[in-house]
Amino acid sequence: MEKKQAELFKVLGVESRIKILELLKHKGPLGANELSEKLGITPSAVSQHLKILRHAGLVRNERKGYWIPYEIDPVALEKCGELLSTICTCGCKGTGQFREAEVNAAEDKVAALRKYEQELLEEIKTVQARIEALAKEE
Repeated sequence: MEKKQAELFKVLGVESRIKILELLKHKGPLGANELSEKLGITPSAVSQHLKILRHAGLVRNERKGYWIPYEIDPVALEKCGELLSTICTCGCKGTGQFREAEVNAAEDKVAALRKYEQELLEEIKTVQARIEALAKEE
């Protein structure tokens, strides 16, 4: 089991793969050429990353004529999140909430809290933008 977990971390240890997962999560099913354009890397590089992500079970695909759309496997991503929360040491206990341990370890606790506040504000902006985009689609 630990070896499989280590392999998962290796798969997720590549920035392009994380970006691919983020795009698929936010934009829905996309083909290799679309991902290539959005990421600014070659279609063959995208295909290699997708092959690794598919082998790890994080994405799936189903041919639709000439187009092969890739999408996130939500169950696999959920399991990945559960794995991360079991080894998380930030103090959030897997909830993603307030990171008490990080603040307690900081030399300047106020600065640590301000940094955390800024991260949360950025996350709120991202959520608000997503809500606006979805509302325009309706």
